[in-house]
Amino acid sequence: MALPWRHCWRWASGSTSTSLLETICCFNGSSSTSLLRGTGTATGSGNEGLSSRTVHTTSLGNSILTRQESRLLYSTPKPCYCKRIHSDAKLKDPFTLAQKDLNHLYDDIKKELFVSKSELKSICDYYFDGKGKAFRPMIVVLMARACNSHSSRDGFTRRREGKLARSGWSHEATNGLQGDRPGDLLPGQRSIAMISEMIHTASLVHDDVIDCSDKRRGKTTVNEVWGERKAILAGDFILSAASVALARIGNNTVMSVLSQVTEDLVRGEFMQLGSKENEKERFKHYLDKTFKKTASLIANSCKAVSILVNSDPEVHEIAFQYGRNVGIAFQLVDDVLDFTACASQLGKPSATDLKLGLATGPVLFACQQFPELHGMIMRRFSSSGDVARAWQYVQESEGVDQTNYLAQHYCQEAIRQISLLRPSLERDALIRLTQMVLTRDK
Repeated sequence: MALPWRHCWRWASGSTSTSLLETICCFNGSSSTSLLRGTGTATGSGNEGLSSRTVHTTSLGNSILTRQESRLLYSTPKPCYCKRIHSDAKLKDPFTLAQKDLNHLYDDIKKELFVSKSELKSICDYYFDGKGKAFRPMIVVLMARACNSHSSRDGFTRRREGKLARSGWSHEATNGLQGDRPGDLLPGQRSIAMISEMIHTASLVHDDVIDCSDKRRGKTTVNEVWGERKAILAGDFILSAASVALARIGNNTVMSVLSQVTEDLVRGEFMQLGSKENEKERFKHYLDKTFKKTASLIANSCKAVSILVNSDPEVHEIAFQYGRNVGIAFQLVDDVLDFTACASQLGKPSATDLKLGLATGPVLFACQQFPELHGMIMRRFSSSGDVARAWQYVQESEGVDQTNYLAQHYCQEAIRQISLLRPSLERDALIRLTQMVLTRDK
C-alpha cells in the first residue's frame, strides 16, 4: 500500500523567546529554509545548478543565536502529519539493492591503484579491504539508478510498447524479462561511485595524519603503521588515481563538479582548525565546515551521476540537495555518536572531537545552557580538565537531543527533495536510507 502520510515533528513555541534549534529547524520560516538549503552552497562552491537560488548566508542572525533566558532550549514537539506520497512498493534495504553494483567496487579500485612498488601498493590497498560500509558509493549508485529511471521512463515505455506491438506479446507475458530496463547504470556513473570512495579514503588517510589518529575502522591507521610521510604520499597517490579515472569519463561538467569536492575538503579542514569568537557565527561556521568536509563529496557525486543522464538543471539540483542534506545529517549523527557510542562500536576512540579541540553540534547546543563552555571552546579544550568538564556539560544538557533533532530535519528535507523524482525502487531506497542514517550506532 502507498504511504499517504508521514509522521514528523513541528516545533510549537512554548515561550516568547526562540531557541537555536527551533529557528534552524522550522520549515515555515523563510530564514530557516534558507539555512537548510543554503549551507555550503554559497557563491564559490562551484555548483552551477544553484546559481538561480538566493542563498542567505546571514540567516543565522541575532535572533537565532541569542541565548535563551529559559534553560529549556527547545519547546515541546507536537506531532503533525505532512503528506508524503511514496510508491506502492515496500521500501527496499539500500545496501541490498545496491549490492550487485558494488560487488566489484574494491577490485576495480585496486586496479586503478596498481603499482609495481610493493610497499606503496600495500599502503594504498590497506583500507580497500572490502570491510568498509561503502556508504558513499551506495548512495551514488542508488541516485544514478533513480535518476536514470526518472529520465528514461517515458522513452523506455515507448520503446517497449513498440517491441510488444511488433511481437504480439502482452505486457503481462514479458514482466519478468531482462534487458533494455530503465535505470541501468552507465559506465561513467559506475566510475563516479568508485571515485567517490577513492576520494573519501584519501581524505581519511590525510585526516589521520593531521589528527595524529592511531585507530580507523577498528584497525591501526596508515600513519601509525608506515609513518606520516608515506601516509601523506599514499593519500596523494589515491587522489591522483581518482583524478585519472575522472578524466576518462570525458565529461567536462562532471569533472568541474567533482573537482569542487577536493577544494571543499581543503577549505573545510582549514575551517576546522579555527573557531569563531562570536557565538552568533559559531554554528554557521560549524555547518559550513560540515558541508565542506563531509556533505560536499556526497552532494557533488550525486549531482555528477545525474548530469550524465539528464540535462535538466532541476534534476541536478534534486540530486545535489538530497546528497547535501543526507551528508550533513550523517555528520551530525556522527558527532552525536562521539558522545554516546563506545570505542568498540565506532572503531576509533570516543570523545575524539573534544580531545582534538573541536566543538561539534552537541557542544555548541550545550553552550547555551552552560556558558562556561565558551571559554573552553575558544582555547580548544586545551587546559587541564577541559575535556572531562565539557563532556560532563554535554551529558547534562540537551545538546545530544537537539543535534539529533537537527539531523532529523535535514533528513526530512532530503526526503522532500528525492520525492520529486518519479517513483522507483531506488528512489524509495534513498528515502529509507535517511531513516538508517538517523538510527545508526556506528
